[in-house]
Amino acid sequence: MEKANGRELWIVSLGLTPYEEVLDLQRTLAAERISGAIPEDILLLVEHPPVVTLGRSAKSRNLSSSPEYLASRGVELFEVERGGDVTFHGPGQLVGYPIIDLKRHKLDLHWYLRQVEEALIRTLAAYSIPGERNPGFTGVWTSGRKIASIGVHARDWVTWHGFALNVTTDLSYFDLIIPCGIDGVTMTSIALEIDCQGSQSAQATVEIASEHAARAFSELFGLEPVAVDAAAIAPSAPMTQVSASH
Repeated sequence: MEKANGRELWIVSLGLTPYEEVLDLQRTLAAERISGAIPEDILLLVEHPPVVTLGRSAKSRNLSSSPEYLASRGVELFEVERGGDVTFHGPGQLVGYPIIDLKRHKLDLHWYLRQVEEALIRTLAAYSIPGERNPGFTGVWTSGRKIASIGVHARDWVTWHGFALNVTTDLSYFDLIIPCGIDGVTMTSIALEIDCQGSQSAQATVEIASEHAARAFSELFGLEPVAVDAAAIAPSAPMTQVSASH
């Protein structure tokens, strides 16, 4: 897609930040995007402390651990408005929340989902990992293993929620759930796929994956990427970044 009349994609990097704070930030930014108070599309890039989220289509059987057990493992639990079933977010996972006004692009949520998948496929290509679609499901796979999950919401054609790409994620957390409600699914990560390739040159870090993802989204939506501080666009919603080593 050609660059769209000088329009920008504001890239906001939040580091490791609690899920609830970023959820509130998304809702604030989406409302301001709908009203026109924010003039450009936004891509929030973040890691979360361990959390399980239940989308609108979530079935209780797919949460195979009780809320009490999750709490004992230090995993938070949220029910949210996004589409899809149950998923996990945690350190080492790149979570992206595109807040995009589809009225400037194409009024088609199915098209938008395919665009998000394509952005992740291009991100994986930077690591020479072949990204794949799985007919009948939303998300991205590689060699039959699921590496990225997608769940979105939209109002007045403005999107929020988004994707989760496993980079160096501790995949054992997915044993607490049936990921996206898909029985028998095998989860993988960029780090694991690089190990399988025996690659010595590629580096699996959330920071580098963020750069690849920001570039892919900018190109696909024909926007100029611009790094923006969260406080500059939502001064009333300060973020509490959590320090962690992983």
